[in-house]
Amino acid sequence: MFRWYQAKLAKQPILTASVTSAVLFGSGDVLAQQVVDRKGLEKHDFARTGRMALYGGAIFGPAATTWFGFLQRNVVLKNSKATIVARVAADQCLFTPTHLTCFLTSMAIMEGSDPIEKWRNSFLPSYKANLTIWPLVQGVNFSIVPLEYRVLVVNLVSLGWNCLLSMINSGDK
Repeated sequence: MFRWYQAKLAKQPILTASVTSAVLFGSGDVLAQQVVDRKGLEKHDFARTGRMALYGGAIFGPAATTWFGFLQRNVVLKNSKATIVARVAADQCLFTPTHLTCFLTSMAIMEGSDPIEKWRNSFLPSYKANLTIWPLVQGVNFSIVPLEYRVLVVNLVSLGWNCLLSMINSGDK
Protein backbone atom coordinates (compact mmCIF):
# COMPACT_ATOMS: atom_id res chain seq x y z
CA MET A 1 0.00 0.00 0.00
CA PHE A 2 2.86 2.37 0.78
CA ARG A 3 4.31 1.80 -2.71
CA TRP A 4 0.94 2.67 -4.20
CA TYR A 5 0.87 5.86 -2.13
CA GLN A 6 4.44 6.70 -3.16
CA ALA A 7 3.53 6.28 -6.82
CA LYS A 8 0.47 8.52 -6.48
CA LEU A 9 2.50 11.08 -4.56
CA ALA A 10 5.21 11.13 -7.23
CA LYS A 11 2.70 11.43 -10.06
CA GLN A 12 0.18 13.85 -8.52
CA PRO A 13 1.52 15.32 -5.26
CA ILE A 14 -1.13 17.99 -4.71
CA LEU A 15 -4.06 15.71 -5.50
CA THR A 16 -2.64 12.94 -3.31
CA ALA A 17 -2.03 15.33 -0.43
CA SER A 18 -5.52 16.76 -0.87
CA VAL A 19 -7.24 13.39 -0.73
CA THR A 20 -5.10 12.34 2.25
CA SER A 21 -5.90 15.60 4.03
CA ALA A 22 -9.62 15.28 3.34
CA VAL A 23 -9.72 11.78 4.78
CA LEU A 24 -7.69 12.65 7.86
CA PHE A 25 -9.43 15.96 8.59
CA GLY A 26 -12.76 14.15 8.41
CA SER A 27 -11.40 11.31 10.54
CA GLY A 28 -10.21 13.80 13.16
CA ASP A 29 -13.73 15.15 13.40
CA VAL A 30 -15.19 11.65 13.70
CA LEU A 31 -12.75 11.01 16.55
CA ALA A 32 -13.77 14.28 18.20
CA GLN A 33 -17.45 13.43 18.01
CA GLN A 34 -17.33 9.70 18.69
CA VAL A 35 -14.33 9.05 20.91
CA VAL A 36 -14.06 12.33 22.81
CA ASP A 37 -17.69 13.52 22.91
CA ARG A 38 -19.21 10.02 22.65
CA LYS A 39 -22.12 11.31 20.57
CA GLY A 40 -23.04 8.02 18.96
CA LEU A 41 -24.12 7.67 15.35
CA GLU A 42 -27.63 9.00 15.94
CA LYS A 43 -26.24 12.34 17.17
CA HIS A 44 -23.22 12.50 14.87
CA ASP A 45 -23.06 15.78 12.96
CA PHE A 46 -22.24 14.49 9.48
CA ALA A 47 -22.31 18.00 8.04
CA ARG A 48 -19.56 19.01 10.47
CA THR A 49 -17.48 16.01 9.39
CA GLY A 50 -18.09 16.95 5.77
CA ARG A 51 -16.98 20.53 6.38
CA MET A 52 -13.77 19.30 7.97
CA ALA A 53 -13.07 16.91 5.10
CA LEU A 54 -13.83 19.61 2.54
CA TYR A 55 -11.46 22.05 4.20
CA GLY A 56 -8.72 19.43 4.47
CA GLY A 57 -8.98 18.42 0.83
CA ALA A 58 -9.74 21.72 -0.84
CA ILE A 59 -7.61 24.09 1.22
CA PHE A 60 -5.11 22.44 3.56
CA GLY A 61 -3.75 19.70 1.28
CA PRO A 62 -2.84 21.99 -1.62
CA ALA A 63 -1.68 24.81 0.67
CA ALA A 64 0.59 22.62 2.79
CA THR A 65 2.10 20.90 -0.24
CA THR A 66 2.85 24.24 -1.87
CA TRP A 67 4.13 25.74 1.39
CA PHE A 68 6.55 22.90 2.13
CA GLY A 69 7.94 23.15 -1.39
CA PHE A 70 8.35 26.91 -0.97
CA LEU A 71 10.23 26.45 2.31
CA GLN A 72 12.46 23.77 0.79
CA ARG A 73 13.42 26.01 -2.14
CA ASN A 74 13.61 29.38 -0.42
CA VAL A 75 14.61 28.91 3.20
CA VAL A 76 18.13 27.57 2.90
CA LEU A 77 20.84 28.90 5.20
CA LYS A 78 24.52 27.98 5.46
CA ASN A 79 23.95 25.93 8.60
CA SER A 80 21.45 23.05 8.44
CA LYS A 81 20.26 23.60 12.02
CA ALA A 82 19.67 27.27 11.31
CA THR A 83 17.72 26.27 8.20
CA ILE A 84 15.45 24.01 10.25
CA VAL A 85 14.91 26.71 12.89
CA ALA A 86 14.14 29.27 10.18
CA ARG A 87 11.67 26.91 8.49
CA VAL A 88 9.91 26.17 11.77
CA ALA A 89 9.78 29.89 12.58
CA ALA A 90 8.37 30.70 9.14
CA ASP A 91 5.86 27.88 9.46
CA GLN A 92 4.67 29.02 12.87
CA CYS A 93 4.73 32.77 12.19
CA LEU A 94 3.43 32.85 8.61
CA PHE A 95 1.67 29.66 7.57
CA THR A 96 0.02 28.75 10.86
CA PRO A 97 -1.79 32.06 11.50
CA THR A 98 -2.91 32.11 7.87
CA HIS A 99 -4.08 28.49 8.00
CA LEU A 100 -5.93 28.98 11.30
CA THR A 101 -7.59 32.12 10.00
CA CYS A 102 -8.67 30.34 6.81
CA PHE A 103 -9.87 27.35 8.80
CA LEU A 104 -11.90 29.28 11.36
CA THR A 105 -13.44 31.74 8.92
CA SER A 106 -14.26 29.14 6.27
CA MET A 107 -15.86 26.91 8.90
CA ALA A 108 -17.95 29.84 10.12
CA ILE A 109 -19.06 30.65 6.59
CA MET A 110 -20.00 27.02 5.90
CA GLU A 111 -21.86 26.90 9.24
CA GLY A 112 -23.70 30.13 8.49
CA SER A 113 -22.19 31.98 11.43
CA ASP A 114 -20.13 35.16 11.75
CA PRO A 115 -16.53 34.50 10.62
CA ILE A 116 -15.14 37.52 12.47
CA GLU A 117 -16.74 36.45 15.73
CA LYS A 118 -15.53 32.87 15.20
CA TRP A 119 -11.99 34.15 14.64
CA ARG A 120 -12.11 36.42 17.70
CA ASN A 121 -13.33 33.60 19.94
CA SER A 122 -11.22 30.75 18.60
CA PHE A 123 -7.99 32.01 17.03
CA LEU A 124 -5.99 32.52 20.21
CA PRO A 125 -6.90 29.18 21.85
CA SER A 126 -6.15 27.41 18.57
CA TYR A 127 -2.83 29.17 18.09
CA LYS A 128 -1.76 28.53 21.69
CA ALA A 129 -2.62 24.85 21.32
CA ASN A 130 -0.70 24.81 18.03
CA LEU A 131 2.43 26.15 19.71
CA THR A 132 2.45 23.26 22.19
CA ILE A 133 2.57 20.65 19.43
CA TRP A 134 3.63 21.83 16.01
CA PRO A 135 7.03 23.49 16.44
CA LEU A 136 8.47 20.19 17.66
CA VAL A 137 6.64 18.16 15.01
CA GLN A 138 7.80 20.48 12.25
CA GLY A 139 11.35 20.55 13.58
CA VAL A 140 11.49 16.78 13.24
CA ASN A 141 9.60 16.90 9.94
CA PHE A 142 11.94 19.46 8.37
CA SER A 143 15.07 17.75 9.66
CA ILE A 144 14.57 14.06 8.83
CA VAL A 145 11.52 13.63 6.58
CA PRO A 146 11.98 13.92 2.80
CA LEU A 147 9.98 16.76 1.24
CA GLU A 148 7.50 14.50 -0.55
CA TYR A 149 6.41 12.88 2.75
CA ARG A 150 6.09 15.98 4.91
CA VAL A 151 2.40 16.51 4.26
CA LEU A 152 1.81 12.83 5.09
CA VAL A 153 3.63 13.24 8.42
CA VAL A 154 1.61 16.36 9.17
CA ASN A 155 -1.58 14.53 8.22
CA LEU A 156 -0.80 11.62 10.52
CA VAL A 157 -0.06 13.89 13.48
CA SER A 158 -3.08 15.94 12.43
CA LEU A 159 -5.41 13.08 13.20
CA GLY A 160 -5.28 14.12 16.85
CA TRP A 161 -4.74 17.79 16.09
CA ASN A 162 -7.80 17.94 13.82
CA CYS A 163 -9.80 16.31 16.57
CA LEU A 164 -8.77 19.21 18.83
CA LEU A 165 -9.37 21.82 16.09
CA SER A 166 -12.80 20.41 15.42
CA MET A 167 -13.67 20.60 19.13
CA ILE A 168 -12.39 24.20 19.36
CA ASN A 169 -14.30 25.14 16.22
CA SER A 170 -17.53 23.62 17.51
CA GLY A 171 -17.15 25.37 20.86
CA ASP A 172 -16.39 22.21 22.84
CA LYS A 173 -13.12 23.63 24.21
